[in-house]
Amino acid sequence: MIDLHYAPTPNGWKITIMLEECGLPYRVVPMQLGRGDQHRPEFLKLSPNGRMPAIVDHAPADGGAPITMFESGAILIYLAEKSGRFMPSEQRGRFDVVQWVMWQMGGLGPMLGQNGHFLLYAPEKIPYAIDRYTREAKRLYGVLDAHLADGRDYIAGDYSIADIACFPWIMTHKAQGLTLDDFPNVKRWYALLRARPQVQAGLAVGKAERKPMDEQARKIMFGVDQPSHAQAQQQ
Repeated sequence: MIDLHYAPTPNGWKITIMLEECGLPYRVVPMQLGRGDQHRPEFLKLSPNGRMPAIVDHAPADGGAPITMFESGAILIYLAEKSGRFMPSEQRGRFDVVQWVMWQMGGLGPMLGQNGHFLLYAPEKIPYAIDRYTREAKRLYGVLDAHLADGRDYIAGDYSIADIACFPWIMTHKAQGLTLDDFPNVKRWYALLRARPQVQAGLAVGKAERKPMDEQARKIMFGVDQPSHAQAQQQ
């Protein structure tokens, strides 16, 4: 059994989709990010960065003590190796997948996160920031669109954790102020993944628990009055 510390966000959806695709048994430990669950000392022991998701695998392959993992990209790689699925075993294919997972972790996710923040949540609308991150979001969509040209169905060979990593962030395109009509190859790829029953099952996890963000939640989510790691550990 795998414990998944989770909230229904793009990074959380990566892991529920992967677990559903792999058919691995898991138990959801719901997190209320607007309440500050990610800053609690017990969660920081699992995820020192204070970000979800995190997993605890109580039945690791080596038969030893439970394994704890944080960072969604690392969790995807771990689950791919545990299940033997969605990651090629040969070196070239494997690192083709890994490089696109790293692209998502280092570029697509963070930049779309910043774009969404300044578009939707920032208390002050800063034209420079909105313009900068909107242009970067479009550039990254363009990178993926160009890569998916020539009829590629998936990002790196067969369906893999590269697709699972990227899909939940592309799913936010409307909130990002973007239309997939401008990126026809991404649109085709997106529809292909969106139709998968396991993807739909992963997206449904915790859907009913999503709540609008009030002012207190904004303060917690975006760093206002947020305790430092050291302070949280002392509480």
